[in-house]
Amino acid sequence: MEHGIPDTPNGVQQLMSEHLQALSRLVAGGLADPAAAPAPAAAPAAKAPPDIRIRYHHGLEAIGAAIDEALADAGKEILTAQPDGPRPGPVLDEALESVRRQIAGGIAMRTLYQHTTRFDEATKNYVRTVSDYGVQVRTLAEFFDRMIIVDESVAFISANETRTNAIAIREPAIVRFLKDIFERSWDRANPFPFVSTHATRAAEQVIPSLRNSISKLLVSGYPDKQIARRLGISERSLQGHIAAMKQELGAHTRIQFGYELGRNETTLIL
Repeated sequence: MEHGIPDTPNGVQQLMSEHLQALSRLVAGGLADPAAAPAPAAAPAAKAPPDIRIRYHHGLEAIGAAIDEALADAGKEILTAQPDGPRPGPVLDEALESVRRQIAGGIAMRTLYQHTTRFDEATKNYVRTVSDYGVQVRTLAEFFDRMIIVDESVAFISANETRTNAIAIREPAIVRFLKDIFERSWDRANPFPFVSTHATRAAEQVIPSLRNSISKLLVSGYPDKQIARRLGISERSLQGHIAAMKQELGAHTRIQFGYELGRNETTLIL
């Protein structure tokens, strides 16, 4: 053995084993040379916080809770668009107390319905009551999907066709865009009337606008089911309007009717 290093294979192995054991004890005790120690594992990257400007809500209960929370924080104005014609009486009755509280708190409210609500007694009674509170209500033949905008800070829109999912939008640019759509529709809408209480008189007021929309949608190629949904009427009611329109134009078939509608559209453009 020279300089304390054993000159036999067993002696070398024993010395290496002792050195490895000593190094292990130093590392375990935190005394190892930092330069010699392996670099610590990188900490896992923190997940980015969810973007609260666009948030999905799944299910009617979750949607209702999110809307109620937003309405509770309202301080200036609530805008609502309610398509698809009349709403069930119990739904309207349940909404009355909420509307009364909001108006009593100094919140301005405007609501858009479709013309077909003028034929529904439950909706007329509801609108008459909320109008006494100070809510403004107007109607259109058709407009965009269901929407609620609170204080120009959050907008709720449907996220699927059945409206069982919704999106809460807090991105200012998008909320401003949606509010502009509402305002343009509001400017084109007609105040909900209370002078005429009979369906026949209400029909005189809204049928021309309704049939004008039917004409434009037919010329654009929309199928009957989509037209009925957009106008908030049943397919049976739509067929009744189409039959009356065919008679007015002197058309005997659907093809002839489409030709006459298209020709009338061209004449109006020219």
